[in-house]
Order: sequence, then structure tokens, then C-alpha cells
Amino acid sequence: MDSTYYRRGFGLKAEIESQLTVDYHSTVVEALRAGGYRLTVGPLTFRLAREFGFCYGVDRAVDYAYETRVKFPDRTLYLVGEIIHNPHVNQKLRGMGINFLLQDGEGGFDFSGIVAEDVVILPAFGVTRGDFDRLRAIGCVLVDTTCGSVLNVWKRVESYARDDFTAIIHGKHYHEETKATASQVTRYPRGRYLVLFDMDEARVVCDFIEHGGDAAALNARFARATSPGFDFTTDLERVGIANQTTMLSGASLAIAEEIRRSIERRHGADGVQSRFRSFDTICSATQERQDAVLALLDEPLDVMVVVGGYNSSNTCHLAELVHSRGTRTFHIEDADCVETETGAIRHQPIGTKHEVRAEQWLPGAGMIGITAGASTPNNKIGETIVRICELAGVTGELRALTG
Repeated sequence: MDSTYYRRGFGLKAEIESQLTVDYHSTVVEALRAGGYRLTVGPLTFRLAREFGFCYGVDRAVDYAYETRVKFPDRTLYLVGEIIHNPHVNQKLRGMGINFLLQDGEGGFDFSGIVAEDVVILPAFGVTRGDFDRLRAIGCVLVDTTCGSVLNVWKRVESYARDDFTAIIHGKHYHEETKATASQVTRYPRGRYLVLFDMDEARVVCDFIEHGGDAAALNARFARATSPGFDFTTDLERVGIANQTTMLSGASLAIAEEIRRSIERRHGADGVQSRFRSFDTICSATQERQDAVLALLDEPLDVMVVVGGYNSSNTCHLAELVHSRGTRTFHIEDADCVETETGAIRHQPIGTKHEVRAEQWLPGAGMIGITAGASTPNNKIGETIVRICELAGVTGELRALTG
């Protein structure tokens, strides 16, 4: 085994288990599970989605970071960006003495302070090929926590580049995962990519595929979402579809189908076979959490609370999904957003990047749905329920039910 590159853990689970329990366990969440994901506290009934919170990839990344601290107690440890998009988990790692390398205004990382004796943890999102190569050149120890689902997308995108297909990625061009995925095309000299955020952007590209148009205008619009030297007049002749693993599955599939139809209208059915490839690369955990929250809506809810980092893509999409079904939805970062003194809730409205306050949001009696993104630990879900019970004046009843 390469003594400077690790991907399979250190076998130290037993050494970190008690600390993980202290940091992330919730008796409230366990009570909900034991009650069939339902807990009635006074006039309120909480319904928890059956798939929620930490997924396998996040569990693995967090475990691996904790193990790294145990494995290298006397080394300087760095983390490229955030391990996951949850402020509380990242704060725990800071408290363990792990130094965070943050992006500059251009989205790059400064590795100049790292030396060969240091240990650098790569996050669950992965890093770009350029950053990986720079770190390897330093000779430091790399602990790679990149999620397996992300690696599957990388393989797909790389195969497109190998076969001279442009990778069209449904995602956010500024997101760490999408940047890392897009960089995989650089394995091949003719590798290129285009990142599309939503159906509106996809339709602009589809119109160009079918009818041509002003390539310069597209170059300007997608300047930050294309590979260097991207040429809309030639680079859309053969395309392969992939996506950021945390996007809404239905949206990704719809974009893929829109592009397929445009290619068929331009080149005919035979042309689709040679010019279009697609593969649903939404990770299973993301899909399971989306399916579970939709199942929760089969029983009418008075309000839905989605817990997780405001910069967590999969959490934002869970909130968007519930909101789109007409349920009053509040995406909160943590329990502190529930203000017991004022009765208000601070939340991030769907499609925005700012926090607002809502008054009189909690029903006096009724059904409250709860779910959380794949980067949200159980204790943050449990703390949110506790805070809601405090606001409703039923903490005594909750304590009796959860011990």
C-alpha cells in the first residue's frame, strides 16, 4: 500500500465510536424510530421521514476524519474545504485541531503552507484533478474520503471524454463536487464539459443544438460553466449526460430527455444512437431521502421542517421538493433557528440564499413533518424537535417519552 495515500480507512472504528456517539447521537431520534417514525407529544405529532440524515458516504467521511486524528496524533492535519456541508460537523473537526483550507475569491486553494510531513484530508465531494496533482507533488499524506457515488460519476464523465463526447453535467458549476467532476475530462486532450443548472439553461442549449444561433452570447452566458476553449458550434455534436449526485432526480432526468429530443430533432433517431449518452448518476442515498419525504406527504402535514446546512445542495433540494407539493416548508440550519423567546422561526426560503424570520408558524395542534439532508447528524434533528416542544410548552411530555 502507498504509505502516503489512504482510501480504505485505518481500522480504528472502535477507538472513535464513543466520541461519535457523544457528538452525534440523539435519544429523541431513537424514540421516533422505535415508534414507527411517529411521536405524539401533547397536541403535536412529529412524523420523521424514514430515510434522513447521514448517508453512508457522509458516515464514512466523518469516521475517516476522526480516525485520521487518532492515526496521526502528532502530525499537522489539513482539510481541503469542508468535509461535508454541515457547520456543526465541521466545527467538531476544527475542535480536534484540523486546519481548514478555504477557497479564495477565485475558488482556488492555497497549498503553499503544506509540507511533506503533513496530512491532508480530501472531502466527501472530492477535489479537482489539478488540486489532487498539486498535493501529490508535495508528497504529503492524503486521506481520501471522496464518496463512492461521486467516484461513479467521475468514471462516467471520464468515459465520455475518452470517447470524444462532451460531458453535460446537471449541477451547480460553483459546487465542489461539480468542479471535481468536471475536472475529470482533463484526463484526455479533447475532454470538455458544460454545466447546466436547470431546465431553463438546458432549453437555451437545446435551441442552439436544433437551430444554431449566437455562439458568442452562449460563451458569455456559460463562461464559468464550460471547459477552457469550449466551442458551442462544435462541442455539442456528441454529448453525454451526468449530474451532481445531490440534484433532484426528476429534474436531472427531465433535462437529459430534453437534450435527447433536441438531438433527435436535429439528427434523427439514428443520430441519437451515435451522438447521445445518458446515465442517471443521482446517488441512491439522495434518491432514498427524496422518495421518503414524498412518502411522508401521503399523510397531510400542517408544516414541514427540513434541517441542514444552508449550503447543502441535497438539503436545499429536499426543501424544494416538499414546497413544490404545496406543504408549508421551513429549511432551517439547526435548532437555534427556532426562537423560543419570540415564537418565530429563522429559515432560508426556497430558491434564496438569505435567512428570514417567520412569525406564528407553529400550529397549536397538528402534524409536523421532519427530515434532514444527508449531511445532518441525528443530534441536530433531535435538538430541533426539543426546541419545537419548548416553544409549544410540552417539554415535560417529551422528556417522559424519550427518557
